[in-house]
Amino acid sequence: MKLMVNGEAREIAATTLAELLAALDYEGDWLATAVNSDLVHKANRAEFQLSDGDRIEILSPMQGG
Repeated sequence: MKLMVNGEAREIAATTLAELLAALDYEGDWLATAVNSDLVHKANRAEFQLSDGDRIEILSPMQGG
């Protein structure tokens, strides 16, 4: 399936948001995820079905000084 992940076009076999995160080696409870500009809570990622052409944003907190 063709997806846009953080602004980059990717061809991924994952069908759920949780599968996508695992395929891209994203781990941790600290991630924030959005699909087509809608926030997807961590508890819903395993059931959240992706569709061809979806735009996914994966965000992680950054520390600054």
